[in-house]
Amino acid sequence: MSSHDDDLAAELTALADFLDVPNPPPGDVASAVRARLEPTPETSPRRKRRARWQIVTAIVLAVIAITAATPQGRAAVRAILHYAGIELRLSDSTPQPIATPTPLPGEHTVAPADLAKQAKFPVKTPTALGTPQRATVSDNGRVASMFWPGGIRLDQFDGTASPYFFKTLGPPWPENIQVGGITAWWLGGSHPLGYIKREDGTSVPLRQAEPTLIWQSGTTGYRLEGAGTKEHAAEIAASLR
Repeated sequence: MSSHDDDLAAELTALADFLDVPNPPPGDVASAVRARLEPTPETSPRRKRRARWQIVTAIVLAVIAITAATPQGRAAVRAILHYAGIELRLSDSTPQPIATPTPLPGEHTVAPADLAKQAKFPVKTPTALGTPQRATVSDNGRVASMFWPGGIRLDQFDGTASPYFFKTLGPPWPENIQVGGITAWWLGGSHPLGYIKREDGTSVPLRQAEPTLIWQSGTTGYRLEGAGTKEHAAEIAASLR
């Protein structure tokens, strides 16, 4: 067995700590999971290039979809996934919305032209939107945010570190889409958004977020909120320069 297979096996074993399913689970879980992961002729090469987390995610979503359809499953299904510096806390039920918004730790306004100087990572701008109306830096340069009219917001952060943001999600669950050859996840419903402090790992509820696209390019994680549709979000994401 290769080291890649060993790592995948370890991740799948660790997944049991985060996923609670009926005991015994429905008999069609295994076949449904296989169906989710079975490559087709046109997608097989792409699937081979996908990272280990995507396989784990497919299994989690398949199990959630199946078990949530059973009485015992609806009361049991919970999962936690990490991607691009974001922790996704998945549940079969709609989470309680955040009523009182809270800013990111240390959030302060900067001139858009100065954003790259204050961030601790390379900052990009989507050419599809042009120069942002305003910009902020948070948590000692760990998060750079850009804002445009119409409620569009782009957060950029180091995607290689332990999670920065967390999102609490019920149905509709994440949907993967392609953005310039990179797999991104579209979160199609309004959902609670929070931030995980670097110093002590404290979870800070921030606000109720609108549908969001999340992805990682190189070592940077991105979350694009307010684009309206996944197609428009993907177009904006693909224009990052």
